[in-house]
Amino acid sequence: MTETTNVAIACQGGGSHTAFTAGVLEEMLRTCDWDEEFELVGISGSSGGAFNALAAWYGLVTDGPERAADLVNAIWDDLAASDYDDRLLNSWLKGINRLQASGMPLPQMSPYQVPGKEIGKERIRDVLETHIDFEAIPDYCRLSNPELVVGTVNVNAGVFETFVDEDVTVEAVLASAAVPNVFEAVEINGHYHWDGLFSQNPPVGDMMHQPPDRKPDELWIIQINPQEFEGEPTSVEEIADRRNELSGNISLNQELGFIEQINDWVEDGKLPAEEFSKTDIHRIDMGERFHCSTKIDRDPAFIDKLIDLGNQRCEQFLRERQ
Repeated sequence: MTETTNVAIACQGGGSHTAFTAGVLEEMLRTCDWDEEFELVGISGSSGGAFNALAAWYGLVTDGPERAADLVNAIWDDLAASDYDDRLLNSWLKGINRLQASGMPLPQMSPYQVPGKEIGKERIRDVLETHIDFEAIPDYCRLSNPELVVGTVNVNAGVFETFVDEDVTVEAVLASAAVPNVFEAVEINGHYHWDGLFSQNPPVGDMMHQPPDRKPDELWIIQINPQEFEGEPTSVEEIADRRNELSGNISLNQELGFIEQINDWVEDGKLPAEEFSKTDIHRIDMGERFHCSTKIDRDPAFIDKLIDLGNQRCEQFLRERQ
C-alpha cells in the first residue's frame, strides 16, 4: 500500500490574477486522490489567494473535494463584473490603472476621502458571506481538518500577521485584500491591517509548524507573479510591472529559502529526524505575463481565461509530477 503524501498548498495573492489559482485548485480538487494518495494538511493565502484558500478549505471540510471545486468557482462567478453598470466601472478602473502604470500624472485620492460606503469591500463581504458560514469555522477547526492560514500586515506594529483556523473571520479575509490605495485599513483586535501582498505572500511558515505526522511532505506553491524577467525593464510600464512582480515574490522566496536550508540540514544529519523532515517544494506558475493593471480586471471573459489557464497548468504539473 502506498503511503499517503502530506501536502500543504500556498496561494499567492495578486488581485484578479488569482482567478488562475481558482483554476488550479479546481483541477487539483477534482483530479487528485485525496483519500489514498494525498492528504491536505494545510492551505494558506494572501489577498485574492485568501479567497481561494478559504473556499477550497471550507468546501473540503463541509462536503469534500467536489464541493470545494464548485465553491472556488462560485466565488469567482460572483466577483466577476456581470451586469452592465459593473462592466462599465470595471473598464473605467482598468483604464485608469493602466494610465497610472504608464506614468500619466493623475490626481491621487485616499480611500478615506471617497464619500459613502466602500462598495468594493462590501461586495467582497457579501460574496464571501453568501458562500461561507464564518460562524461555523471554529467548529470545523476542532476536527482533524487542514490548517487554514490567511496573511495580512499589521500596519501599527509594522509586522506580518497571520490569522489561523478559528481566527479566520470575514474581517481577516477583507484585511488580507485591503489594498491601501483602494480600501480603508481593517481594524482587528485594536490594530489596523492592510493587504497581504505586503506580508508573507503567501504565508508558508505557519503550515510548517505542525505535529510530526501532519508536517507537509510536499509544499505546492500556486505562484501568480512571474519569478524571472528577460533583459532589463526600461519603459515606465515595464518598470511598474516588474516592481509589482518583485513585491509579491521577495517575501515568498525568503520563506522558501529557509525551508530549503532546513532540508539541507536534514539531509546532512544536522537535525534530529524524529523532529524534522524534508519538505519538497513545487511551484505552479502561470507561465504567462499579464500587465499589472489587469490585476483589477473583473471582466468575465478574462476571469474565465485565467481559470482555464489554471486548469491547464495544474494538469501539466500533476502529469510531470508522476
